[in-house]
Amino acid sequence: MKSTNNHWDTIFKDANESKLGWYESDLTPTLKLLDNIEDWKKSSIFISGAGTSTLVDELLKYDTKLILNDISYEALELLKTRLQDENVCFLCQDIASEIDINVPKVDIWIDRAVLHFLTEDRDIKGYFKNLKSKLKDGGYVMFAEFSKTGATSCAGLPVKQYSLEEFEYELGSSFSLVSSFEHLYINPNGDKRPYIYALYIKK
Repeated sequence: MKSTNNHWDTIFKDANESKLGWYESDLTPTLKLLDNIEDWKKSSIFISGAGTSTLVDELLKYDTKLILNDISYEALELLKTRLQDENVCFLCQDIASEIDINVPKVDIWIDRAVLHFLTEDRDIKGYFKNLKSKLKDGGYVMFAEFSKTGATSCAGLPVKQYSLEEFEYELGSSFSLVSSFEHLYINPNGDKRPYIYALYIKK
């Protein structure tokens, strides 16, 4: 089953946010990676599949400018209502489809639990084409995806598990690893979800 906007609209419209399987009350792993980046608190940041993540609220405590992407119109409408911040732009589209040329390049690209929902080679290639085109030279990309020992499905959809080698294959030689670690996420249902976190710099 391929991820669709209707699938995700239904999830975000009907679900209690804190009960979602990827809800993150502890942002420490993401912030730990961001702290490897000098002056990240003054950066422009693209968040792929932002959903209704509280990470957005945390980043807006600083002098960041955000582009929030999601395939779900419902999710972005919830964020718009919650945030009401002039430093935020919203982009409602499938992240595997080409991003409009007028969307500016950013300093940091953050993906927590989105890339692993792309299971078809065409969609994965489209995703990385967008990432590479919208990330500035010297910019950073942060991944947090299901690891090779992680779940095989989520939100009623199959997922692809990742390793550092797979990130590096898709990124190519113009990116270098800065930091990575394994993280065991416990979702709101108490289920264990092994993740891999990785930060790369674009040369």
